[in-house]
Amino acid sequence: MARQTNVLNKLPLLGRIGVGAGLLLLIGVAYFVVFYGDIESSIKAAQGQEQALRNDLADAKQNEFAYQKDLAELTDRQQRQRELNKVLPVDTEYPAFLSAVQSVANVSGIGLTAWAPQPEVSEQFYSRVPMKVTLVGRYHQVAKFFYGVGQLDRIINMENISLTDPKIQGDDVVVKTEALATAFRALDETKAAAADKRGAAIAGQQ
Repeated sequence: MARQTNVLNKLPLLGRIGVGAGLLLLIGVAYFVVFYGDIESSIKAAQGQEQALRNDLADAKQNEFAYQKDLAELTDRQQRQRELNKVLPVDTEYPAFLSAVQSVANVSGIGLTAWAPQPEVSEQFYSRVPMKVTLVGRYHQVAKFFYGVGQLDRIINMENISLTDPKIQGDDVVVKTEALATAFRALDETKAAAADKRGAAIAGQQ
């Protein structure tokens, strides 16, 4: 050690500075290799985590878009189903049927004096829901009533119409109107399938 010190002491100043610089360089290289290697590994790991998070975020956005699309389609389908149920409900709904007819009669100024629900008649894909009605009013009120029924959301046919007992009241003629008001309702899928099978069986027998 003393010999090495003597050797260093014999070196000129620039030589000793060079040796010191070389030692510092070696220490720096060792520091770089040891510590920078760990830092680089940490950076790569962090970059990998960032990429994974970006992928997760992209998947989440895609799932959210698909969810919003499905939700919009479901809302639209439910709205269409509500509109369809107004035209062709799945239940008989005699009270709603009668209420619709009564509302049109009130607007038309005609009197709904009697009504009598009739048995349902099942068809292949729907059921007829008939109801006999008796109305009393002037000719133009009767015409207005039939027109109003045709404007309802629910499909209602007026059949077997008869005008009887004309009576003069002032300048107008009041008549008694009897008709068969027929609404319709959709059959559920099970009943529709059974009706379809019955129809196919009858056709096969023929």
